[in-house]
Amino acid sequence: MTVRQIHIIAREQAALVDGEALPPLAPNAIRGRTLTTLISPGTELAFNYQGSAFPTAPGYAAVFLVEEVGSGVTAFRPGDHAFCIGPHRSVQQVSEADAVRAPENLLPEQAVITRLAGVTMTTLITTKARPGDKVLVTGAGPVGYLGAQLFQTSGYDVYVVDPDERRREIIQAAGAKAVFAEVPVEDPTLAGHVALVLECSGHEDAVLAGSRMVRMGGEVVLVGVPWKQCSEQTAHELLHAVFHRYAVLRSGWEWELPLHATPQCPHSIYSGFATAMQWIAEGRIAIGQHIHMVNPQDPQPVYQALLQRTAPGLFQVFDWSALGQ
Repeated sequence: MTVRQIHIIAREQAALVDGEALPPLAPNAIRGRTLTTLISPGTELAFNYQGSAFPTAPGYAAVFLVEEVGSGVTAFRPGDHAFCIGPHRSVQQVSEADAVRAPENLLPEQAVITRLAGVTMTTLITTKARPGDKVLVTGAGPVGYLGAQLFQTSGYDVYVVDPDERRREIIQAAGAKAVFAEVPVEDPTLAGHVALVLECSGHEDAVLAGSRMVRMGGEVVLVGVPWKQCSEQTAHELLHAVFHRYAVLRSGWEWELPLHATPQCPHSIYSGFATAMQWIAEGRIAIGQHIHMVNPQDPQPVYQALLQRTAPGLFQVFDWSALGQ
């Protein structure tokens, strides 16, 4: 089976190249032709596309057609669509434990978005905020957009902040309680009444403002990666807000949960994936009109568009069926 793979061959240079041959199929493994892969605009740009070591093989998630199964596989059969954390490669091969079977009514380009939904699913599982509470999402990019919908469908009152008018329009159409261009620290109906700030922008100003929005003992969860310094805010200002609001300021590290469930820990990364995928299939998370499909034959333009913030839609998905057989 010929394997093609996207590599970042030099700084800001992406290309489709011949990949390495895959190892023999283990008894617990599944393998098949890739249907779609998802680009992570944060991780792949910062770590791969603008990284310091080359070549690298980026990739965030994949959906593939199961064509071969190992002798010990019980959860999959040929013909299934499987989701995995996989690279931008024409063929995927993973253990069955590290894959989730996609519902039959879910398109591959929709199922692959599960990966980004999983980022904030960890916070949904671990937060002390409860349905009916107010949740403020700062940053309505792909992760914030999905996070807002995860909390909304779980019964929270969700408010969203983003300076970009187009993103505000998109999240407003998805049913957010209210949408703002900046954190409404002067709004007496919200300031001091928010149970959870889901900070998805990675911007210091949003963290500080969010810390001023939470109720006593509320949480500010840092989901967005602070890739670079964006403001001149001081640590004292943040500490003052956290101390006087008794706020819990913590990381939104998605890997806080184990990969797989155990009797002692029933919630996991992969159980979160399964839940998020089911909600997407049920239409509880709206994504279809925001997916932009890209031919992996020439990956350079889409990475440049992401870098220049001109990429259409919220989600950039490689369509591997466009390569042909």
